[in-house]
Amino acid sequence: MNEINYTAVSEFVFLGLSTSRTIQHFFLAFSMVFYVVIVLGNTLVVLTVALEPHLHFPMYFLLGNLSFIDLCLSTLTVPKMISDLYSGHNTISFWGCVFQIFVLHVLGGSEMVLLIAMAWDRYVAICKPLHYLSIMSPRMCLLLLSGSWVIGFLHSVAQLAFVIHLSFCGSNKIDSFYCDLPRFIKLACKDNDRMEFVVAANSGIISIGTFLLLTVSYIVILCTVWKHSSGDLSKALSTLSAHISVVVLFFGPCIFVYMWPFPTVPVDKFLAILDFMITPILNPAIYTLRNKDMKVAMRRLSNQLLHFRKIS
Repeated sequence: MNEINYTAVSEFVFLGLSTSRTIQHFFLAFSMVFYVVIVLGNTLVVLTVALEPHLHFPMYFLLGNLSFIDLCLSTLTVPKMISDLYSGHNTISFWGCVFQIFVLHVLGGSEMVLLIAMAWDRYVAICKPLHYLSIMSPRMCLLLLSGSWVIGFLHSVAQLAFVIHLSFCGSNKIDSFYCDLPRFIKLACKDNDRMEFVVAANSGIISIGTFLLLTVSYIVILCTVWKHSSGDLSKALSTLSAHISVVVLFFGPCIFVYMWPFPTVPVDKFLAILDFMITPILNPAIYTLRNKDMKVAMRRLSNQLLHFRKIS
């Protein structure tokens, strides 16, 4: 058979979360409420870190950028899902799908590196407190942030380089509510099992490698604290517990989706909901509820905004 150009398929159809209208209505209400909370929560964190001089420290700078990435990840998929559930028009253009995959991997790769940067920040703060401000200087923070975006971009380009030349001439139905790279590859004309394996291994190995690196870093921090003062171990555990929770929430679904040998659609959809709607809510909640400075600053900013609104 002659190879057909990939533009033979001009759009894809999302099969969504369920074919039942009752369940669709439930997910519509669920996703609308959660997306509003995501936008308000993460925007409040970003504005608080940006506008409060007391929070102009490396840890909060990185936290603000984590909230920004979480907000972008949700905005990339959830509004489209809400629109599809409301209108029943579950289609996306070919290049819209490619763009969604590209941005998704840019943001995912950037968040992985940002979590490593946050672990490094905690290591310096706990293990080298006297040198913290000199090591985690504004220049270092900008380098870490720039590096996270550059690595995320390169990771995404590497992923798309494997699939952009594929031909699509058959089914155009994606059994999900967003463009997922493994399912995107399955729709190609040719049998691309090897390419599926390479792409999944790429993301899976990066996810597992980053997760192991973070796990080792936290163990090193705890061992260092324990050697110097066993009494400070509980304090270090309290400080790191928020970071560990976020790491598990982020990497758990990634590792399962790309490395689990027996993928099932319902589980994949549940993990996608966890990634795009649950984790972006829990991240700011985990960090702010356990941080007195953040709670005070957010309360102060909220009061200032309310006062400004009354005046205007």
